[in-house]
Amino acid sequence: MKNSISADIETHTPSSARQAMRVDMTTIYHNPDRVILDVRSPGEFQQGHIPGAKNLPLFSDEERILVGTAYKQESPQKALELGLGIAGAKMNQYVETANLLAPDKKVFVHCWRGGKRSESMGWLLNLCGMDVQVLNGGYKAFRQWGRAFRERHTLKLIVIGAQTGSGKTKVLQALKKRGEQIIDLESLANHKGSAFGSLGEQEQPSAEHFENLLMQAYQALNPEKRVFIENESKKIGRCPLPDDFFTQMHQGFFMYYQIPESVRIQYLIDDYAQFGVEPLKARFEKIKTKLGGDLYKKALSALENHDFAEAARAALHFYDKTYQFGFERIDPSRKTQLIFNHANIEEIADQLIFTANQFNIS
Repeated sequence: MKNSISADIETHTPSSARQAMRVDMTTIYHNPDRVILDVRSPGEFQQGHIPGAKNLPLFSDEERILVGTAYKQESPQKALELGLGIAGAKMNQYVETANLLAPDKKVFVHCWRGGKRSESMGWLLNLCGMDVQVLNGGYKAFRQWGRAFRERHTLKLIVIGAQTGSGKTKVLQALKKRGEQIIDLESLANHKGSAFGSLGEQEQPSAEHFENLLMQAYQALNPEKRVFIENESKKIGRCPLPDDFFTQMHQGFFMYYQIPESVRIQYLIDDYAQFGVEPLKARFEKIKTKLGGDLYKKALSALENHDFAEAARAALHFYDKTYQFGFERIDPSRKTQLIFNHANIEEIADQLIFTANQFNIS
């Protein structure tokens, strides 16, 4: 007995079957409520996808390899026949899953380049009553659009710098509460930036998907208004900042602030002591060469004695020198420094806003 979709297909001739409308990224950008269905394999999706998209794979990772091998080693026709055989058996499953992912039946569909995979899925879902629009150029077009978007819309960046343990992320969030625009790079990267930055965080996204997440944050901003961002090195853990964005960041205005060392040490204890001695030892091992033998041994000894304050001081000895070196290299006309005798996050945020206004950065 034929399944319901196969029977339905036999009642449609190619001329009577509706074709899904093709759209570009501008349409997707202006219709955020429509569900995006990415029909690439799970592995491709994991590597990077349009933020918010849902995976409805035409092929599994293994099936994609089989079809690709047939294409290269036999012929495009053989690959097409193999693909049809695989997909044909799963048509009911595709439609049922699509209805679960998009109950209102309005979807964008895309694959890697807007080719046969998205075209086939778009045709099927359209045939079964969904309102389908296929992304021209596929995921590749999204990547190109994102980079072009950044080129067209330069941001007015205010880069917040402070020594390790100064609560920069908390300050960023306090600025956001006050209506300021921010990009929280460390949140996007699931990493706090230092050798200790992966502790307590979820797995980092791929470098490709980190750029996608940055693009999502970027396009949500008003480029006519200032944006606060934390100073970062070229890589946050394993996630590199795109070259154009890194350049743009270092052309911004830098606001450095300083709080008492005793407070910074307590912040570090609060953030990292909970993970225990062995994970902290492993992180110190990563900066062993930069610390130097004596300081490295001192840090390990402190950890073994559960003296987390002394271990934090050892880490700060290294990171403070790096901070000072970076601060001194910045053009004096593009930086200012604020020194506080406290660590009140709300007051620091207020002072940063006041200072930005003084420098006429709106």
